[in-house]
Amino acid sequence: MKKIKIKVPATVANLVCGFDILGMAIHEPYDEMELKLLDKPEIIIRHEDQFGLPENPSENVAGVVLQNIVQELNLTTGFEVTIRKHIKPGSGLGSSAASAAGAAFGANALLGNILSDEELVHFAMFGEELASGVRHADNIAPCIYGGITLVKSSSPVDIIPLRSPDLYAAAVHPQVEVKTSDARQILKKNILLKDAVEQWGNIAGLVAGILKNDISLIGRSLNDVIIEPVRSILIPKFEEIKTKSMEAGALGGGISGSGPSIFMLAEEKETAEKIAQLMKSVYNEIGIMSFVYVSKINPSGIEIVEE
Repeated sequence: MKKIKIKVPATVANLVCGFDILGMAIHEPYDEMELKLLDKPEIIIRHEDQFGLPENPSENVAGVVLQNIVQELNLTTGFEVTIRKHIKPGSGLGSSAASAAGAAFGANALLGNILSDEELVHFAMFGEELASGVRHADNIAPCIYGGITLVKSSSPVDIIPLRSPDLYAAAVHPQVEVKTSDARQILKKNILLKDAVEQWGNIAGLVAGILKNDISLIGRSLNDVIIEPVRSILIPKFEEIKTKSMEAGALGGGISGSGPSIFMLAEEKETAEKIAQLMKSVYNEIGIMSFVYVSKINPSGIEIVEE
């Protein structure tokens, strides 16, 4: 195979209480990437979008992933990548992870699928490290595996795919900027033991709810007493949106990744669509432009469009 075209989905990291360990793939928005195999070990990056991201491979999320693949595998070939981003950088919907995971996935397909999914996560984390300064996999894993994933460990990579409940996600992306690096810097360095115990219970309850397809348990477990109280101050109208969404029938939800996007889960598509429009109206009232998305949980992750 000499070239491949793929769709790389947005992802929701943390899933409220699962900071850095839980993530979920959704269908929209998504990035488009085309990768070509080159006859010499060089990396060429091209962006066909309006975000002005660097095309120097060493400064580009996809570029550093491919550089590490070439170096670690001692390849005599290289890659040319064209990226059309629809997941806005800084949205909290896994924009950098999409570029990183897409690069690793596409390169592997061109090489004859010689790498395991965990090896793809290993390489994609080089991109996340460039983007945020931290090698985390909570966005990358669901992008590659699809559905909902648990990152038991990033070093060594240990990913546990969970089932995908038949739920809808409503997400709003207000057009304000929250940098992942900034959102990490404001987090508390120490937490109370009672808060840790409550958080552990929520994480365990959420994973159990997903595995048992217990919708009530999932809803009761979508509570964060450690990260959300700190990060939510960076997101305009967060508490109002969360309260109104719950009143409209949401199971629960919270900050998507480091924000500013907010997501809510619902059992019915109609409920999710109602919540999405409610979210948008809140931002319309204060003059902040926003984009909303309604999607089922994406069970497959990255999709090959054309070979």
